[in-house]
Amino acid sequence: MSRPSVAELRPVVHPAGVKDRRSGEHWMGRLYMREVSLRVDRYLVNTRVTPNQLTYLMTLCGVLAAPALLVPGVWGAVLGVVMVQLYLLLDCVDGEIARWKKQYSLGGVYLDRVGAYLTDAAVLVGLGLRAADLFGSGRIDWLWAFLGTLAALGAILIKAETDLVGVARHQAGMPPVKEVAAEMRSSGMALARRAAAALKFHRLILGIEASLLILVLAIADHVRGDLYFTRLGTAVLAGIAMLQTVLHLVSVLASRRLK
Repeated sequence: MSRPSVAELRPVVHPAGVKDRRSGEHWMGRLYMREVSLRVDRYLVNTRVTPNQLTYLMTLCGVLAAPALLVPGVWGAVLGVVMVQLYLLLDCVDGEIARWKKQYSLGGVYLDRVGAYLTDAAVLVGLGLRAADLFGSGRIDWLWAFLGTLAALGAILIKAETDLVGVARHQAGMPPVKEVAAEMRSSGMALARRAAAALKFHRLILGIEASLLILVLAIADHVRGDLYFTRLGTAVLAGIAMLQTVLHLVSVLASRRLK
């Protein structure tokens, strides 16, 4: 059976709106990964590989970012970025294969969310263990492992705060939330949210962006000759995660999403 061309795949696996989703599409997906995934799709659409199998593989790649980051030096950070990029690629491919084969399931949606939770947490826990110098010659400093885990907890809680809006609305018999409902009811809160969105500091605790930051920190550490920048980054991300957890909760409660 001949493989479909990219031109044949595109209108089916990239229907209108896929790349424009406000919270469902990562900027790297829009920038380049959706084009890469189309080339991968060609080799999978005529196989027995299922979307859920790809989602399991996606999650495994994301979780493996944590042990990858334990490799000392810049190469560990590079390996972490590679694992997270594979996660992002498979995150695109599983949905595209599902559209082509018309193999949709709630289980697939659920597994995709679990994969996102685990990947964000794995990268930040891996950062903390890396900062603790787990395999170094000196004493392991568990404070940094704790801060990395704290950052991971914040990243998970923020996702949970978003997802629990849908749970609350479903249990109340209400329809899914619309994007307009995310708007703040007070002008002050709306201004604060726009300012936070413009700064985009909250993205630093997402697994994809965090992996790139870790690579930059690793290069700086290589130049300096110690773990100063990795440890500084761990502390900063832990602070951002805790602050964003509170701010996001306030944002949800101050919006129309629960009305």
